[in-house]
Parts: sequence; structure tokens; C-alpha cells
Amino acid sequence: MKLRVKYRTEYAYAEEVSFSPHVFRLFPRADFFVAVERVAFTTNDGGDIQFRRDIFDNEVARCFYPGKDRVLRAALELDLDVRERNAFHFLLERRAVDFPFQYTAEEKAVLAPFLSIGEKVGLPFWKPAVSTVTAMVELNEALFGNIQYERRDEGPARPPAETLALKSGSCRDFAVLLADVLRSLGIAARLASGYLCEFGEGEKRAQGALHAWVDAYLPGAGWLGMDPTNGVFCNHNHITAAVGLIPADITPVDGIYYGEKRIPSRMSADLEMIQCEPPKK
Repeated sequence: MKLRVKYRTEYAYAEEVSFSPHVFRLFPRADFFVAVERVAFTTNDGGDIQFRRDIFDNEVARCFYPGKDRVLRAALELDLDVRERNAFHFLLERRAVDFPFQYTAEEKAVLAPFLSIGEKVGLPFWKPAVSTVTAMVELNEALFGNIQYERRDEGPARPPAETLALKSGSCRDFAVLLADVLRSLGIAARLASGYLCEFGEGEKRAQGALHAWVDAYLPGAGWLGMDPTNGVFCNHNHITAAVGLIPADITPVDGIYYGEKRIPSRMSADLEMIQCEPPKK
């Protein structure tokens, strides 16, 4: 499908402040299913925009602000060509069909950072199946069915234990919880953020906002997207902008203001996605 994405964010302060360099992780990671046809990104007048690839090969904009201001603004427009993708169109290697499975020594060497456990997590409401695919599907559905979704635009992701205790969380809380569960099971997992776009398929949790999910590495399938907030595997409706190890690696906007005291502020953001043509087969 032809898709137009419009994103705007604004941080307004009660008085003039200085800004640190800001990193914007908003640009889709192009692959076979997503082609970026146009990018228009703007920020404050006088801001110096430098496009770079970060350590995870995410396309980012590093922005430097030489003067003081009371407002930091950023706006992005994207024209994308998105091919339809079947989330289950993969064939696991024989050694990974049954759960649990083992990575090869070569895989472990590359995946080691994504296997490091932040917090060992067990779920009282889920027991892994023998089949790896069934186990992953049921894990995703278990989190969706037992954790309530809450819209929380600001603040860090909660620790998994807190999310489980509260039985509710934002999409980033779901993602951090799932990543730690997978790593506790010996499955390499990375966090992902980007855009969730559905047209005519019913309302989705976190639709119309920047979204977070998890990629799990399964031999034969590669990095497989899992969206525990919605209890589904990721398809063409999930457009990845950033991947990383921890929440700070995928934060859409990252930066601070400088001041001698705490300055009252407010943040606003708006995301609009427009379907221009149906998906290509």
C-alpha cells in the first residue's frame, strides 16, 4: 500500500531554555516490505540536522540547537510503499521446531547481548508448549489477555515485576516484559519501536501513536516481530523505526533541556497515517 505518515511533536517550556543534542528515531528501516519514497523532517529554526546510522544500524537524526528557545518542535512526513507480509511465512530450522531449542556457537556469539537477562521473569499464567511456534503464539496471547493496556505517553518503561504486579502497562511496558521473559527462556530478543497502522481491521491497542514491540530471533525465521500489546505477530502493519537492547535505544525522541532550576513544561504529539493505495500482493 501507499502510506503517508505525518508526525508532529512539541515540547513547550515556561521560559527560555537551552537544549542538549536531540536524537530522533522516527525513520523506517527499509527492507523488502517497506520502501521509503519521501522524507521531510524539520525542527526549530537554526537547528542543525545530521542524519546518521547508530550502533544498531537505525537511521537517526541528531539535531543540535545553538540558541535558547521556549519551544522545541519537530515534524516528519513520510511517503512509504508497503508490501503485504504474512507474519507466519517462515520455516524454522529442524533444531528449533521443538521448545526449548539451542543456538549454535556462532549464533550465540552474535546474539550474546540480546540474551543478557535484565530481570529473570516467570509468568504464572503461561506454560510453554512443546512446539516453538505454538509457545511463542501462546506467550504473546497470554500477555495480551492478562495485562491491561494503558495509554502513557511520557515516562520510562516500568520494570517487568511492576508491570506484572499492576497487571497493566503501556506498549513499552509490554515490550520490556516480553523481552525479559524471552531472554529468561534463552531466546534472543531485541526491543523495537515504530508505527502501527491498521485500516478496516478493527481497533488495535496503541494505534494512532508511536508503538513498541519485540523481535525474537528464531533459527530459520530470523528476527520475528511479536506485539504483546495486541497479542499478534508483526506483519506489514508494523513499520519498524528503531531496534535496540534497552528502552533508551529505541526512544523516538531523546534529549534534555538545560536550566538552573526545574522548568514547567508540557509535551504534545500527533500522529496521522493515511492510506493512499491498498497493499501490493
